[in-house]
Amino acid sequence: MGNEIAIILTLSAIIFISPLISKISKIPTIPIEITLGSIAISLGLFHHDHTFTLVAELGFLYLMFLAGLEVNLRQVLNLPKIMIQKGLLYVSLLYGITSVFTYYFELSTIFIVTMPLISIGLLATLKKDYGNLSWIEMSITIGIIGEIVSIIILTILSAKLKHGLGAEFYETLILLLLVFIGIYLIYKLMHNLIWWYPEIKTYLMPKYDKYEQDIRLSMAIFFVFIAIMLYLNLEVALGAFIAGVFINTFFQHNTELPHKLEHMGFGWLLPIFFIWVGTTFELSALFKPSLVSTALLITLSMIVLRFIASLLFTKELKLKGVVLFALSHSMPLTLIVAVATLALNANSITNFYYYVFILSAILEVIISMVLIKIINIISPSKRLNKNN
Repeated sequence: MGNEIAIILTLSAIIFISPLISKISKIPTIPIEITLGSIAISLGLFHHDHTFTLVAELGFLYLMFLAGLEVNLRQVLNLPKIMIQKGLLYVSLLYGITSVFTYYFELSTIFIVTMPLISIGLLATLKKDYGNLSWIEMSITIGIIGEIVSIIILTILSAKLKHGLGAEFYETLILLLLVFIGIYLIYKLMHNLIWWYPEIKTYLMPKYDKYEQDIRLSMAIFFVFIAIMLYLNLEVALGAFIAGVFINTFFQHNTELPHKLEHMGFGWLLPIFFIWVGTTFELSALFKPSLVSTALLITLSMIVLRFIASLLFTKELKLKGVVLFALSHSMPLTLIVAVATLALNANSITNFYYYVFILSAILEVIISMVLIKIINIISPSKRLNKNN
């Protein structure tokens, strides 16, 4: 009982003070929550607990749900063909360069999965801070393509770690393909249904509703897709992501819903997950030989990798925009944590490399955010005119 009370009180304190520290330091709350979680467990303020871990896992799934909420399938399918081609080429370059780098230096194949990851979760923070800028709009557009690929890679990695490269792994790939075909068919069905009966949207999710039906429906869809993934023995994070995509694609009429869901997540579920991540990182690991230098090397490599691939967009963004674009994609914190956690649980990486990936994920956010801020102070960018 005493341990549970300590966990609750410590979590409450960290959740409360993290935004205050963020305002003072100008560092996003996520790395602060991870750091405070690491400090708290190092000081013995709490210990790992089954309930704490369970809630943290739910927080991770909700995070993937919010990531999906950034993706509108209708907009993705309606992107100009040249933009889709460039986006796929950009992602292919990330994986291609990483593969050559990994095999040349004889590194673990986990680097091929981890280093090219793209997550657009923190781009919302950049858009809030800097407004409607061309490089931010391009980062989000291309980032959506990159994040979809990253989620698919995450699912395939999960299957490989569970089943190896045997028959079950290839059965999982076939099942995954069938799932995406099913999603496309559901999309076409819903699209046609809403076209003929547009009132369905407002019936299921009224604009004015005292029963919070929009949140209730969102949570129902969230858990239904998770249940489907569990039944199919696929990565549940994929189900959470698809649920977010589904809601954003078909219920855009409720413009307040994404904000409600974000507030609910960032208010308590997500901080618990990031604090839990911090508790898996022992501060004493910082004194291990070459850990910090290895993390810095991976951080620098990921930023340089994205800069090289981002040169594809020099015509659209110019050199300054390319640098900012590359930095904005150098913060896949949540997906790095997810991959590192999966690999550690499957004994595919050692504790040393788990700590390296977690530390590099934190450093990437801090370094990228600081560099973006410095560049915009030295050379402010002009906001796009939405009317154009």
